[in-house]
Amino acid sequence: MKTKILFLLAIFTLTLSANQNPFILAHDGLIDQRAQDKIFQIGSETKSKLNVNLYVSIEENNGIDMDKSIEDRRKLMKLYEQKLLKDVKRPFVLLSLVIDQKYANILMSDDLKSIIDKDDILDGYVIPLLASKDKNTLFAKTSAAALNGFAQMADSIAKSQNIKLDSSIGSEGKTAGTIWRVFMYTLVAMGILLYAIIILREKKFKNGK
Repeated sequence: MKTKILFLLAIFTLTLSANQNPFILAHDGLIDQRAQDKIFQIGSETKSKLNVNLYVSIEENNGIDMDKSIEDRRKLMKLYEQKLLKDVKRPFVLLSLVIDQKYANILMSDDLKSIIDKDDILDGYVIPLLASKDKNTLFAKTSAAALNGFAQMADSIAKSQNIKLDSSIGSEGKTAGTIWRVFMYTLVAMGILLYAIIILREKKFKNGK
């Protein structure tokens, strides 16, 4: 009987932890439950095996007025970041996204700055999904972007310690971003080519006159 009670208590504690997800500081309803569960799994394994605390915070609007000057917005964003870091446990890596302010950043402990390439993660795994103009809803995009960025942060740390995470999603997260970048580059190339053709035709038309 005692064993059964302890088992039920353990299940209840795990469920409660998953619902309160300590690795998600905020999400404004922008991360679906499946992504939240995977983030919990990755965050738990990273903390256990790598001794690093991973976090994600995603908000629709953080209240910063976009009509303010760039300098004022930069100062307000720094204050916003300081507030985010108030309760994190070190060492840490935090993916922070704010949709309306078009803000994406990765904050981390000094000892992890040589390990985490934040530009690669943001440009390859996060921003392309948020910026894509397709049939997917904002909810789907933010869920994928949050999970992809979070997973890649974990994989980067694991690689530096030569450890394989069971919860890793591998290269899947970058596939969507890579496809999107190729698509965009193709559009740009086609646009340049089309523009060149139009200019040449105009010149030919003028010369023909």
